[in-house]
Parts: sequence; C-alpha cells; structure tokens
Amino acid sequence: MTRNTPAHDTVVHTTIPTPIGPLLLVGDPTGLIHIGLPQSRHPLALDPAWRSDPDAFADARRQFDAYFAGERTDFDLPLAPRGTAFQRDVWSALCDIPYGETISYAELAHRIGRPRAVRAVGLANGANPLAIIVPCHRVIGADGSLTGYGGGLAAKRWLLSLERQRTPADFALA
Repeated sequence: MTRNTPAHDTVVHTTIPTPIGPLLLVGDPTGLIHIGLPQSRHPLALDPAWRSDPDAFADARRQFDAYFAGERTDFDLPLAPRGTAFQRDVWSALCDIPYGETISYAELAHRIGRPRAVRAVGLANGANPLAIIVPCHRVIGADGSLTGYGGGLAAKRWLLSLERQRTPADFALA
C-alpha cells in the first residue's frame, strides 16, 4: 500500500522570502511535498507534530533565489507531491510547458490524452501542491486571459512577466 501522507515526525517546514511574498516549504525525507503561496485560497494547515526548521531546504532556497533573480529557468529538487494518478499526470504535463510560454487548459487536457477532461484538468491544476516548481501559473484561459491562480492573479501575472523577460535563449547568450 502506498502511503499518501508523510509520517508526522519526518515533516519539516520553513518559510522563505520572495518577491511575491513568503513561500511556505514543507517536505519530508523524500522531497518537497508542498509549497504554500502567500495569497493561497486554500492554505495548508500545519500539523503541530511537524517540525519548523529555519535551516531546511537550503538547495530549494538557492534555486528559488536564482529563479526570482531571473537566473534560473527550472528546478532540480527532489519532489514528493501527494495526489491521484490523474493529478500526477496533469502535474507531470505542467513540467513540460517551457519557461516563458503558456498554454490553455484545453491544450493541457489534450497533452495528457484526455481532451474532453478540461474541467478535471483545471481542478487538478488548481490542486497542484508544488506551485512555481510545477508551473501551473503557465496555464491560461483559451482566450489568453489570466484565469484563477491559487496564489492570486497578481502573483500569476508577476511570475509570467518574470519568465517573459528572460527566455532560455537569453541564458545561452549570457
């Protein structure tokens, strides 16, 4: 049987400052399990048994700093998101959206081979526990509009603007 929740005594959390506000990082020995956005509509309730560790996730801190400075286009961290097989399929497809680009929910549904499951894809996108690293902010409405984002539309707009300012080609020239 696969465990869907981590053992309480192995979960650590910390908060890191970013230009869009503080991010809550939660993880266990297998990797990051949650990134909480500052304006989250559904903030994670911290279990009192989880241990706060201000020194945790040093590599994640460095990578987030580089991302927010416009010096990094992707992340290389151990991840351990909890979700259904369908949700994990959607989250995996999100990771294939190139830095600086956007796609629609319909395109995302098509990419996972479920073109009629646009609403379910939208729900799975909204349930993404690893925002920014699993780039759900790169999914927009079919008409090009910015649609809901768990961290608020201002954060989504900021992230997309950051990524449009520096594309991977810029890094090759640097």
